[in-house]
Formats: sequence, structure tokens, C-alpha cells
Amino acid sequence: MPLNGLAARPLQTTRSILLGFPAALFLGGLVSDIAYLRTEVIQWTNFSSWLIAGAEVFTGVLLTWSLISLIVQWRTSERITALLLSGLLAVTFILGFLNSLQHSRDGWSSVGTPGLVMSILCTVLALIAAWIGTAQAIREGGR
Repeated sequence: MPLNGLAARPLQTTRSILLGFPAALFLGGLVSDIAYLRTEVIQWTNFSSWLIAGAEVFTGVLLTWSLISLIVQWRTSERITALLLSGLLAVTFILGFLNSLQHSRDGWSSVGTPGLVMSILCTVLALIAAWIGTAQAIREGGR
């Protein structure tokens, strides 16, 4: 029985699954930032720091993966999408790193306006990267 769709391409399927982790972890960091701003319970900022660190690990793995796939891609349309995904993941990684440095500060200054804005931007960029990467995997799986 022949495989079709994403089941025929396990590497694209794995990448699509992994793209969900930074999106979910950055979103969790954003939610815990909002919870900290509303309650002033310091544990929320600690939780946010750990979520952002986890998101950074997955974003780093995915950035490496996308750079390797960028080198391997030969078709123009796939190469453009791989370049876009690599760029988004690179910006997300750098902004997430700066966000983790912001969250390593003490108390109220750790989240505040800069931390919240960076958390929002990281979440939006991770969601866009997940959407683009999954759409690319679906297109490639359908061939």
C-alpha cells in the first residue's frame, strides 16, 4: 500500500510537529507574563523564563534544521519558502534570546513593557513560522 501525503515524508512531518513546540512555549511564556502583570506573584515570571528557555532550545534545533534544508533545496519555490522559514526562525531565535535576558532580571523589571512586547513578538513570529513550515510540508507531501 503506497504512502501519500505527509506520511510519505517523515522528515517534513517531524519538522511540522517540532514547529509547534516553540509556538506553544512562547505562547505559554506570554500567558505567564500576563498572569504576572495581573497578580504580581513572582513565580509567574520564573515560569515564563523556563518556557522561553524551552522555546529557545526548539527554535535553535529548527533553525539548524531549516538552514540544512535550505542548502539541500534545489527547486526555486521550495528554496524561497525555506529561506523565508530560516529568516523567521533566525529573527525569532534572536528576539527570544533577548527576551530571555530581559526575563532574567529581578522582579517587576523582568516583565514590564519590554518583556511583554518581546513575548508578544516571539509568539507571533513562532506562530507564523509554524504556519509557513507546515504549509510547506503539506505542499511537499502532496507531490
